[in-house]
Amino acid sequence: MDTHFPEGDKTSSLTVYGGVIAQTIIQVLKQCSDELTRENVMRQAANLRDFELELLLPGIKINTSSSDYFPIEQMQLSKFNGEYGELFGPVISGEIKNE
Repeated sequence: MDTHFPEGDKTSSLTVYGGVIAQTIIQVLKQCSDELTRENVMRQAANLRDFELELLLPGIKINTSSSDYFPIEQMQLSKFNGEYGELFGPVISGEIKNE
């Protein structure tokens, strides 16, 4: 952010979200190679495998498929220590059911 968006608020969840979306789109376009058709972009967006982003917690990975469009299905617990949240325990994986 210091280079590309120095006026951005580093504490804003919207800024972080925008960065995560941008990095994911870059990955999708890399997977497309030179075939930048709508069909291929959609196919690659539904074919992300264990993609890790700098702005997500370590161990949190993005995965998509043609039947699962929820990219993040992991989390890690934290507890407030009086000053800030401290992570504890392992990364928890879960499947979100689309009902």
